[in-house]
Amino acid sequence: MELIGQRIVDYEQSGQDRAAYGDALIGRLAHDLTTRFERGFYRQVLQHMRQFHLTYPSSRIRQSVSGESPPAASVAELQDAFPLPWSAYVRLLSVTNQQAREFYETEALRGGWSVRQLNRQISSQFYERTALSKDKAAMLQKGQQALPEDTMQPEEAIKDPFVLEFLDLKDEYSESELEEALAQHLQAFLLELGDDFCFVGKQRRLRVGDQWFRVDLLFFHRSLRCLVVIDLKIGSFSHADAGQMHFYLNYAREHWTREGENPPVGLILCSEKDETVVRYALDGLPNKVMAAEYQLTLPDADTLAAELERTREVIELRAAFSSGPPTLRAALSVDNPDQ
Repeated sequence: MELIGQRIVDYEQSGQDRAAYGDALIGRLAHDLTTRFERGFYRQVLQHMRQFHLTYPSSRIRQSVSGESPPAASVAELQDAFPLPWSAYVRLLSVTNQQAREFYETEALRGGWSVRQLNRQISSQFYERTALSKDKAAMLQKGQQALPEDTMQPEEAIKDPFVLEFLDLKDEYSESELEEALAQHLQAFLLELGDDFCFVGKQRRLRVGDQWFRVDLLFFHRSLRCLVVIDLKIGSFSHADAGQMHFYLNYAREHWTREGENPPVGLILCSEKDETVVRYALDGLPNKVMAAEYQLTLPDADTLAAELERTREVIELRAAFSSGPPTLRAALSVDNPDQ
């Protein structure tokens, strides 16, 4: 996220806070990257990445001797520098006062706040109330007390999409190869899942009647206090996947869930999904089932720089020849980037 934000600032807007063509270029870039990589690079996402780079000092990230950005392989280093989930930093970007923003980040880390709790504290001006309080220690202690509405929900704990570029899979692969690659790169996969995920096992067997079944991956989530069953799909999500996961969760709740734990959650990890199909398949199920996409590639620095440069040239050409002959205007026209 930070690397992409830096590239946007450096290449799109020449390091300046704003540029005459900045907004148009971000919109066009969102269209180009989403088209090329199929998902994920929407205008708002790129704006958040750009704002993140402008908001947080680069000193928080170890720089190379040459001053260049850290390589894409240093994902763990970035996660050490920014340990909160991305959705928490998106919320923190709305806090314009730097001291207040740092205060909320520190307290969120210290208290293990969910994004929901962070949002409540920012909305209720917890920083300002603490600063004005005569007993700041008591105020801080009170702020760490979670309310029932602050309880983390599965939607907050499970990201979408997952980026699994570390798997280095071939262009064509099977579900078993995907599962084996995740098992071989378990540490990297756990980093992508999040801090609270604990690995329980793979190909966990269950017997129902006279038939044996297996779940691909089984985890436990500490904050949710429940098992998380992951089913891997190399194709598009289908309603049949929801029924299969519902079957697994019914069994897991009855046979694997221990006293004091919450009901298990199911995650169908697929290469692509149609949100309408997902909604009709998952809404109303008694078990909590979610579907998330995974992607095996992200644009590296060179690819992103080339895409930025190409997009900038298109925008500048359109501006330069906007009053030219109709045939020229038609040749330079592009699709609406605001999707």
